[in-house]
Amino acid sequence: MIEALDIHVTGIVQGVGFRPFVYRMAKKYLINGWVLNAADGVNIHAEGESRLLDEFVIELSENAPTAAQVKEIELKEVPLQDFDSFEIRFSDDAAVQETTLVSADLATCNDCAAELFNPNDRRFRYPFINCTNCGPRFTIIDALPYDRVSTSMKDFPMCKRCAAEYADPLDRRFHAQPDACFECGPHLSLAWRPDCEATPGENFPTRGAGDVASDALPDGWCITWGKTRETSDALIARAVELLGAGQVVAVKGLGGFHLVCDARNAGAIAQLREGKRRGGKPFAVMMANAEAARSVCEVTPEEEKALTDPARPIVLLKKRPGVALAAGLADKLPELGVMLPATPLQLLLLHDFARALEKMGVPEPPMLVMTSGNIHDEPIVTDDAEARGKLGGIACAVLGNNRAILSRYDDSVVRIISAGSAGAAVQVIRRARGFAPVPLKLAQASTNPEAAAAPEDAAAPEATGAAGHEGSPETAGHEAAAVAPVLFAAGSEQKSTFAFVRGSEAFVSQHVGDLENAEAFDAWLDAKSRFEKLFELRATRLACDAHPEYLASKWAREQARKLDIPLVEVQHHHAHIASVIGENGLSGAVCGIAFDGTGFGADGSIWGGEVLLANAQAYERFANFAYVPMPGGAACVKNPLRMAYGVLWEFDLLEHPAAKRVLDALGEQADLCDQMIERGLNTPMTSSVGRLFDAASAILGICEHPTYESEAAVLLEAAMGLAASPDGCSTDEAGVNSRYSVAITKNTATSKSTAQDTSVLLFDAAPTFKALLDDMQAGIPAATIARRFHGAFVEAIVNAAKLAYSVYGVFTVALSGGVFMNRFIIEHALAALQDEGFTVAVNRELPPNDGCISYGQAVIACAQDETTHDE
Repeated sequence: MIEALDIHVTGIVQGVGFRPFVYRMAKKYLINGWVLNAADGVNIHAEGESRLLDEFVIELSENAPTAAQVKEIELKEVPLQDFDSFEIRFSDDAAVQETTLVSADLATCNDCAAELFNPNDRRFRYPFINCTNCGPRFTIIDALPYDRVSTSMKDFPMCKRCAAEYADPLDRRFHAQPDACFECGPHLSLAWRPDCEATPGENFPTRGAGDVASDALPDGWCITWGKTRETSDALIARAVELLGAGQVVAVKGLGGFHLVCDARNAGAIAQLREGKRRGGKPFAVMMANAEAARSVCEVTPEEEKALTDPARPIVLLKKRPGVALAAGLADKLPELGVMLPATPLQLLLLHDFARALEKMGVPEPPMLVMTSGNIHDEPIVTDDAEARGKLGGIACAVLGNNRAILSRYDDSVVRIISAGSAGAAVQVIRRARGFAPVPLKLAQASTNPEAAAAPEDAAAPEATGAAGHEGSPETAGHEAAAVAPVLFAAGSEQKSTFAFVRGSEAFVSQHVGDLENAEAFDAWLDAKSRFEKLFELRATRLACDAHPEYLASKWAREQARKLDIPLVEVQHHHAHIASVIGENGLSGAVCGIAFDGTGFGADGSIWGGEVLLANAQAYERFANFAYVPMPGGAACVKNPLRMAYGVLWEFDLLEHPAAKRVLDALGEQADLCDQMIERGLNTPMTSSVGRLFDAASAILGICEHPTYESEAAVLLEAAMGLAASPDGCSTDEAGVNSRYSVAITKNTATSKSTAQDTSVLLFDAAPTFKALLDDMQAGIPAATIARRFHGAFVEAIVNAAKLAYSVYGVFTVALSGGVFMNRFIIEHALAALQDEGFTVAVNRELPPNDGCISYGQAVIACAQDETTHDE
């Protein structure tokens, strides 16, 4: 029986080959009708046999193109219109074009990878092969709608064969905007300094060899272009030769350059580390596939899925016991960041590097360091000339190309954590290439602080969120987008992102970095301008962090004054908790536990150990860790021995015999710290849990001189090693829990105290530090002490939730802040809270560090605006 259906598909279904996919499936199942882009997705009219219609709809749901994200399919039975064919219709509605969402950049698909290595394919070894299922998207777009003329491919007119593919609905490259080949597309280049060891050898093509010519550039470099397969291969071969010789090569990717070297060559790693001024921060590596990754790391099925995700993030994997890695790669850490090739050029480099190793008789699978092409704290380099200038002191050659990068994107970073009863879940560490700028849903969470769920009304305890990147990417209707105000949330100073909100969609930017210098702030401004241009966003109101000195906050305040538009200043830790509330669509109040390194508090102190009773609109400070002094202020972050002195001073532990090691290590600085604290000179007070972890690391002698942010805390976690058994409990913990405890006392309020700046309870870590020193004096191994120290903070988290429930009846716990990047803390806190019957929510598509702050600011500003309108 012939039936007719109107089908509406929402999600990321435009600009990803979805319409030609529908066309092909319609042909397969003998369906007649049409497919058309709509302002909020894709509309399909389908006529055919009822059984075939069912199979057609299943195909749409289960086998959509890789780049697509189908959120919902709505079906409606309609009268037959007796179509005798199926066609792709093209809308001339400007509203459809303006509201179309563009997929994030995607890794080379299996079909293109097969063609890349097929000698009979015309794109054999073409470094820019792509189709509608893969390749660059956001990094090459200059304007919407997503057409070739609005991308950096506009300078490459398609040849006849590429144009024919582009126009054929049955072809995989139908409307693939970056479609190209050797004849008509971008080409590789290799630049080197004449005095560098990268000077081509006798077999390297030079001027007059085919289409290759070596030319001198104004900056003193020489450059050679690969305009044919043979000459292109020669450039790759030379890059491989340099890598094999222990050199560093700058390689252009989708969102910026990478600095690349042999990950098994300690000398090359040392050269790279010195040139980047990177200190001890670990490097990520690129390997061919999950099987190769298993040669050095343990890879679970969930981790393999993350590795092979089309976003191709860096995945943090546990190192295999006994595997020796090159010195300087990821020393002292239990995990290694591993990524698989994301671009055709990376596939070619790794493939050819493997062949070179085979010829040399090296049995190990190839492993290349792939780290961001920048100098420490500067933005990633995107331009070839800039790469020669900025990276030339590190890399002996620059493997670039003539396709411009229009948006700067670092690699994304994720890991798989145990989320208690929810099982394995993805935790985002850095959201960038492959994930951004897919919008997040801005749920309209309830702002009623009395609407806390009681235990008998709650669902079975589970960990909400922290599981994947599906989000809610459907496109908002044009009518809503046209009338809805636009909010811009400026984000934080570190791990900076910003967010635009239009209607129910929050466009959270890619990871920009730390806004500590002019270049980084310029990159932030450039990224903001690109979002404004592409999505036609003009802010009508602003939100920022309440910190008086954050660059992004200063900019927001100035813009609010200049444009005379509303500005909401948001407390940092409330933004952390609001990000969890917004991502999970939570209603009512939550017990928000925000532990991090630094955040400006409502009382002017530095917060970072906060327990907030919060909803999307407001918060009260229920509990916090007792303040400790930071002699020298920010200097404590770079010198955790100073932080250790402040902690020991506050807890009256300087006379403990085990404290002598800290005093000796500080030397004359100990007296200086004492004077600063006593006189209150440049000694802010902090409740930061992150700083307590720094202090413990320094006291134990694990990390006294960090070379990158949070290194002291990171190495403290790593120091636990085998002290934590698989069930999370050490074998020698009997009787120590009472010593390693966080005391809880009633806070003292004054006549000027408010619910925002003064908590009800204080958490005092003095007993924990006393136990730490006692164990040091008793000769207990540092690994065991570190394990016990971590356990005390997990217990404090559980106690905070219990107390909030007993006082307010709040049953839902939200965890956020940089401390929850600590695998032990997040995994054990989730399990322990669930064991106590709590519902636990964490960040899902955003990291728990400051990368979630802009979204949290947006949640709060929108909730407050909604309340104002209701009034």
